[in-house]
Amino acid sequence: MLVAAAVCPCPPLLVPGVAAGAAPELDAARAACTDALGVLAAARPGRLVVVGPVESAGSETYPEGTRGSFRGFGVDLDVRLGPDEGTPAERPLPYALAVAAWLLERTGWSGAPVEGLGVGDRLASERCAGIGRDLAAGAERVALLVMGDASACRTLQAPGYLDERAAPFDAEVARALGTADVAALTALDPGLAGELRASGRAPWQVLAGAAEGADLGGSLLYEDAPYGVGYIVATWS
Repeated sequence: MLVAAAVCPCPPLLVPGVAAGAAPELDAARAACTDALGVLAAARPGRLVVVGPVESAGSETYPEGTRGSFRGFGVDLDVRLGPDEGTPAERPLPYALAVAAWLLERTGWSGAPVEGLGVGDRLASERCAGIGRDLAAGAERVALLVMGDASACRTLQAPGYLDERAAPFDAEVARALGTADVAALTALDPGLAGELRASGRAPWQVLAGAAEGADLGGSLLYEDAPYGVGYIVATWS
């Protein structure tokens, strides 16, 4: 059963070493992520699953102890998913889960065993919801750390250029995440999300499936679009 969830953005820029001189611009987002992980810890889960986007048509699991790196962004920094070595996957963490691992290390997570799940950005909505239901049924007290960005089309300088549909899309996502609106998240259009380069669509729909029947309340901690990309932090508990 899902007892809590934290939703965080997943840009490598959250890591100060990657952001370098621009690091202060995301201080508020980092602080909100820290608060969100505190909600997870307070829920005392027996299992924490980190869910993040990957570029595939399926899903990929990453056991506790799997390592990731930010060397691809010019920073000599390694991270590990969870506090224990475990039996790590042969493949490294994708960037979204590496950012999650960094957040967990930064906050000293020790509340429960951790595992990772990468969900493909082309997965159908119902498939995402089904994965979420399976996660919630996998243990008595499950928590999710859900990584993903909103649209990348909020300004002319954004990675996806300016799209007038981006701001309304992000506003609805922020509302749904801030109010734990399962139906609204389930109804997100994968096609539109893809056109707006919203990497969080599939992870959010996994969350929606996991939360069915859990009667959780939501709280929006942060919503902004630095660099023209929508970043949202929310908690469900």
